[in-house]
Amino acid sequence: MLVSATNFTRDFDITWGDGCGKIRKNGTVLTLSLDGASGSGFQSKNEFLFGQIDMRLKLVPGNSAGTVTAYYLSSRGLTWDEIDFEFLGNLSGEPYTVHTNVFTRGKGNREQHFSVDGIPIRVFKNFESMGVPFPNKQPMRIYSSLWNADDWAKQGGRIKTDWTKAPFTVAYRKFRPTACVWYFGAPSCTASKSPSSLSNEWMNHELDSTSHEKLRWVQKYYMIYNYCADLNRFPQGLPSECKLA
Repeated sequence: MLVSATNFTRDFDITWGDGCGKIRKNGTVLTLSLDGASGSGFQSKNEFLFGQIDMRLKLVPGNSAGTVTAYYLSSRGLTWDEIDFEFLGNLSGEPYTVHTNVFTRGKGNREQHFSVDGIPIRVFKNFESMGVPFPNKQPMRIYSSLWNADDWAKQGGRIKTDWTKAPFTVAYRKFRPTACVWYFGAPSCTASKSPSSLSNEWMNHELDSTSHEKLRWVQKYYMIYNYCADLNRFPQGLPSECKLA
């Protein structure tokens, strides 16, 4: 199990951005920037299987319409698993929209959109026994990127990025994983918790009653799109997990 203080130099690589991604303050802060020439991104050096990942993000302040900050976990290959959070930029004074998606075996189309912070917003339950793939077998790296998407990100592309406000910058602090790191084809955990026991713990993880109440509240009042309610998108029938949840 890996539980460590933040050191972005040790734990992450800047993967693209032509100098727009930087690690600062002795490895305790990582920043990504977007200007008219390039966005930027990073990835974790380790892969993880099961656990909890904590990271503090300070999103682009002020008028960030058209920008997208993507923070996600993803495996590799043609049948990859992925868990997405995309923060869609706003006009000054307007809330960010949080776009979420879950991919299993290379298939996504499980979008839910929210405008909220600080409480549980989504649960993707394990219905493998019912034939619904679940992202529990492929190790994932942590990725994040800042990029321009003004062709769709704000009101369907009607509001464009204001490049006079560039460069846009996102800051990351206090990365803290409590998870199994993937080494040489197998998860490595502490002696007190075997990979199988940690796997079972996280596969069967449930929110407590208070968190469930918060989840229901945010989904009732702050969810602005739910693929499980989009009958026009799935004329042949909603995905199986929508009927089981």
